[in-house]
Amino acid sequence: MSSSAAPASAPSLVSPLDAVTLRADFPILSEQVNGHRLVYLDSAATSQKPSAVLDAEREFLTHANAAVHRGAHTLAAEATDLFEDARAAVADFVGARPEQLVWTSGATAGLNLVAYAIGNATLGRGAPASARFALAPGDEIVTTAIEHHANLIPWQELAARTGAVLRHIPARPDGTLDLDAAASLIGERTRVVAFTHVSNVLGIVNPVAEIVALARAVGATTVLDACQSAPHLPLDLPALGVDLAVFSGHKMLGPYAIGGLYGRAEVLDALPPFLTGGSMITTVTLDGAEYLPPPQKFEAGTQPVGPAIGLAAAVRYLDGVGLANIHAHESALAERMGAGLREIPGIRLLGDAAGADRVGLWSFDVDGVHAHDAGQVLDAQGIAVRVGHHCAAPLHGQFGMTASVRASTALYNTEEDVDLFLDAVRGIRGYFGVTGSGEGAA
Repeated sequence: MSSSAAPASAPSLVSPLDAVTLRADFPILSEQVNGHRLVYLDSAATSQKPSAVLDAEREFLTHANAAVHRGAHTLAAEATDLFEDARAAVADFVGARPEQLVWTSGATAGLNLVAYAIGNATLGRGAPASARFALAPGDEIVTTAIEHHANLIPWQELAARTGAVLRHIPARPDGTLDLDAAASLIGERTRVVAFTHVSNVLGIVNPVAEIVALARAVGATTVLDACQSAPHLPLDLPALGVDLAVFSGHKMLGPYAIGGLYGRAEVLDALPPFLTGGSMITTVTLDGAEYLPPPQKFEAGTQPVGPAIGLAAAVRYLDGVGLANIHAHESALAERMGAGLREIPGIRLLGDAAGADRVGLWSFDVDGVHAHDAGQVLDAQGIAVRVGHHCAAPLHGQFGMTASVRASTALYNTEEDVDLFLDAVRGIRGYFGVTGSGEGAA
């Protein structure tokens, strides 16, 4: 049986990262958009995929496609091996062991899994081990004011179901989290602290160690949204000390419909399952069932085998380039982009915190021009950005806005991409006949 579905890694590169060379690995970046070469600055929404990822999933479907953990035939055994090899590769990428990585369809599914599992613990499911997660009326769930909706709404729903109180760590005007307020909010009734590693609107890397320390001091479970950090900076989830963390494959060069939930072993062992059905059980009677240990306990039904293999190819590619090299490259692009935007009249940057560690992402307002109109001007020149509230409406409300323009970079972006983008932004207000100096950076 062919073993060609095993993905190859990208060659190791030395710093500084050669983004011009890397672009050749991404077929879509050779496309023309509206008569211009594509300048893709929307990787925070979804990243582009290198050929190694596209080939890995296709090779699996062509040569080894079969149901995993079920069949006794050769093809099923090979598919299972590739699937579990993929788990080991992705787990290693975030510093974890394979049994600490649960496959999900993405970060949103992972966060809902955790929230609903805690709700099941509150109902007494999984007792006695899961009793540690049970919520009582008046217990507190703490998030932050800068969260993506995926790390806010599941906790709103859990609070509504259990009588828990949802509280929020506020952000300062520069977009950094107010740790003094966090210290006062996280107290003896706090049971869950859920927060983002990197804001998808602000690009700021948040102080994980400080927040984890506050949560640990009161015995709260920590849940980290690592969607915007996993593809951009070295990530060791056990070293960060969080109890649980989620990430999405499509934001880290991988396929759609695949993501991961990392958990400390004792946490995953104690959490009751959320989805139930085939493949996650040991024995079943008409009156009850016993469940497999993690991660299979949380993987009911047919699994995303091809996407998992594609994600493994993606993390091998990222490892081959080097996350430290990627972070340095994108930080330089962020500095170049931020400096250029600050010089353009009428541009207001969000989260322009002096000295903050950040990824290559900026959101901004164009004075006198709606974000969607600004995005259309950029798109006409082949420049892809995100416009809207980026699934973070409360954060935009804090800035007195309903929408912004977001430009986000990845390892395949170049200085030329940034300069073309800045040239296009300079022309937005003039295109709409808006005059005046505008508000400037804030």
